[in-house]
Amino acid sequence: MARQDGSRPGPKLGGRRIRLQCVPEVLDGRRVDFVAARGDRPCTAVRRVLRLEPAVTRAGKTALRALLGLALLAALLMLAKPQTLWSALRGADGRWLLAGLAVAVASNVVSAWRWRLLVRFFQADLQPGQALRWYFQAIGLNALLPGAVVGGDVFRAVMLRRAGQPVAASTASVLLDRISGLWMLCGLGALGAVVCAPQLAQAMSGWLGLPVSPALLATVAVVVALGWLALPWGLPWLAHRLPQRLGPVTAAREAVVALTARPDYTRQLAWQVLASALVQVLSAAALACAGLALGVSLSWPVWGFAMAPIFLMAALPVSVGGWGTREAACVATLAPFGVAAPLAIGIGLVYGAYGLAQGALGALAFGLPGAAERR
Repeated sequence: MARQDGSRPGPKLGGRRIRLQCVPEVLDGRRVDFVAARGDRPCTAVRRVLRLEPAVTRAGKTALRALLGLALLAALLMLAKPQTLWSALRGADGRWLLAGLAVAVASNVVSAWRWRLLVRFFQADLQPGQALRWYFQAIGLNALLPGAVVGGDVFRAVMLRRAGQPVAASTASVLLDRISGLWMLCGLGALGAVVCAPQLAQAMSGWLGLPVSPALLATVAVVVALGWLALPWGLPWLAHRLPQRLGPVTAAREAVVALTARPDYTRQLAWQVLASALVQVLSAAALACAGLALGVSLSWPVWGFAMAPIFLMAALPVSVGGWGTREAACVATLAPFGVAAPLAIGIGLVYGAYGLAQGALGALAFGLPGAAERR
């Protein structure tokens, strides 16, 4: 029977009955009740077991995601004539491969600059060398961790905070940096869909078994693209017209109101538009170089459209480093433009290799994250 202080009679030890008490502690963000002898610290063995369980769970999830991604990639390879894919990869043009890698590196250099702009916008400090170092170290983590860009984003936020910058600025800068890139990616993808409407309409007609009007599809894509790209300029108007009490959305609404009320908001927005547009154009160019290396030549609007679903699928937290999901997106996205499945898979593999190469180059140039950085 429990006593008023929360303890209860325990087993006898050395002829004396000890008193057990529930000791609440927090491990890995959750409350854990340790049962311990009153007046003593929680049992070390119990503490170790409870600390090990979340790590084992995370490791299991990571392994499951890796297996899912590899299984998807293996299924694609089996359906897409592995010999054809191998022949295409062996005959890849090394000049286009190197050009694609150089463009991909340039894209991430601009991304690091964009992130630094946001950090300074929040009155925090981030030196150019630090921005480059942490960004390229994050790329290496992105290529090896589940959830693609999520692991690298968390790493950047943690490193900025450990450098002495405010927690709010560290988190907000990384979050808005990712949102800025996704916003421009989807906007340019929608604009590419406008030009590619005839091919997309034909493919959709085959999938749905119903006629799809290219003109209607292009009109919808124009409306979506313009509305989406204009969204940041409409945030002040939208935030002030939303109800003040929106439950869990209230904090986000207040943050948007405070952000858009700053006198330098418009200037920062202009810089973000420029940086994000440059990042996505360079990313599309890297994807195009991967295609050209395998003998696939498509127009710029096609690559502008294709990069959106390809990059978004690679970012889904259902694989490790985007392997498998990226290649599946390449097959589905490039099929309407006459690209055979083996070549589409090859393009995805080459683009994924760009990420691995950049992570390796980043490790050589800036070093691996130290032990203190990984904790």
